[in-house]
Amino acid sequence: MRFLNDATPSYDLTYDDVFMVPNRSAVGSRQGVDLATPDGTGTTIPLVVSNMTAVSGRRMAETVARRGALAVIPQDIPLDVVTEVIAWVKRRHLVLDTPIVLAPTQTVADALALLPKRAHGAGVVVSAERPVGIVTEADLTGVDRFTQVGEVMSKDLVLLRAEMDPQEAFAALDAAHRKIAPAVGADGRLAGILSRKGALRATLYTPATDAAGRLRVAAAVGINGDVAGRAKALLEAGVDALVVDTAHGHQESMIATLAAVRGLDPGVPVVAGNVVSAAGTRDLIAAGADIVKVGVGPGAMCTTRMMTGVGRPQFSAVLECAREAARHGKHVWADGGVRHPRDVAMALAAGASNVMIGSWFAGTHESPGDLQQAADGRLYKESFGMASARAVRSRTSEESPYERARKGLFEEGISTSRMYLDPERPGVEDLIDSIVAGVRSACTYAGAGTLEEFARNAVVGVQSAAGYAEGKPLHASWS
Repeated sequence: MRFLNDATPSYDLTYDDVFMVPNRSAVGSRQGVDLATPDGTGTTIPLVVSNMTAVSGRRMAETVARRGALAVIPQDIPLDVVTEVIAWVKRRHLVLDTPIVLAPTQTVADALALLPKRAHGAGVVVSAERPVGIVTEADLTGVDRFTQVGEVMSKDLVLLRAEMDPQEAFAALDAAHRKIAPAVGADGRLAGILSRKGALRATLYTPATDAAGRLRVAAAVGINGDVAGRAKALLEAGVDALVVDTAHGHQESMIATLAAVRGLDPGVPVVAGNVVSAAGTRDLIAAGADIVKVGVGPGAMCTTRMMTGVGRPQFSAVLECAREAARHGKHVWADGGVRHPRDVAMALAAGASNVMIGSWFAGTHESPGDLQQAADGRLYKESFGMASARAVRSRTSEESPYERARKGLFEEGISTSRMYLDPERPGVEDLIDSIVAGVRSACTYAGAGTLEEFARNAVVGVQSAAGYAEGKPLHASWS
């Protein structure tokens, strides 16, 4: 990447401060751009779900890996739960979604509690492991909550074969005028569920899979306690990347922890952070990091900059750290500050191999929180920062009341924030579609067929606040 007219600014920049100038391009189609990342994590699109308790869980991990991204399970989840999540994700189908399964005798209230867990809003009614009906939110509207789902389900089923080609499955659903259908194995037992959008996406995305063809998932560890023991257990469970995570990554405890993790000979990429300088990047790489996580304070749930004055505008931080990592043959992840597809593109232009997203994905059906409804009818989920009082309470639940109270005094982060679901894009896959479309298009403007070419070819300029505002679409007339 280079600055327009080679005019490198003397001050640091956020994503909003920069724009990209089109280059002469021989890339004929957005679909011809290869978005696979070069950092060894196996992602086929450059997106990572942040290790935030309100964002990244089994459902999120399964869904994003099927589309080529990677989710990081948070470090404050009990080890036995994390290992079970890893095993669960590894058992998921590469094309079929994991269905919500209901018995015919379960009630409408049971179904209403479960259906919001899926963007497609459907459940499969099963008897003797075989689908006998399908129920959607529309079927339950105005129905007494104690009614059994067997009385309201649709029995007119279209059944797909579990190993049916996605394009063939799309055609079958389209011909039957169905948005979604169960898929069964050769024995007639339920194998999964597939929507028309899911079948279409299966032809457009390549899943992030390990050497055995299973979906990938990462997990985080902190820098306190028996980190080596936890990391060893995660490796034995089959985790595909280890993320050593703390708010201030450029410290001696991180260096020692990295040395301990590297001593396990992990055999998977080791990610460490967070830092915002070349010096921090260099020291973490020397200590054993394959990938350095960049970002202090840009996240939507983070109050670090307002509380401490510490941090750095994210575009400049990624640019400096990525250039330093490249000198050592390593990579960086841009962590935080992403609110639009353009921000992902600018992070990649600055040299990031993957871009981490947290709060933006919190407001989706796939995040772990329960769906709630505001007074104005809008649906939302609660999100919170990982250094907030809420997160600290969870992380210190086994400590003494005194220690918990003492640590609770020093929070840095929002404990409760409403992340509203976008009615147009309520699922994480909808957001991924939007992000990937923007990144692919940005690559064609830069004349780049790969992410490496994009980072080399991008020409970036600096703009005023008015310049940024000029680029925003108008949803109503200005007159």
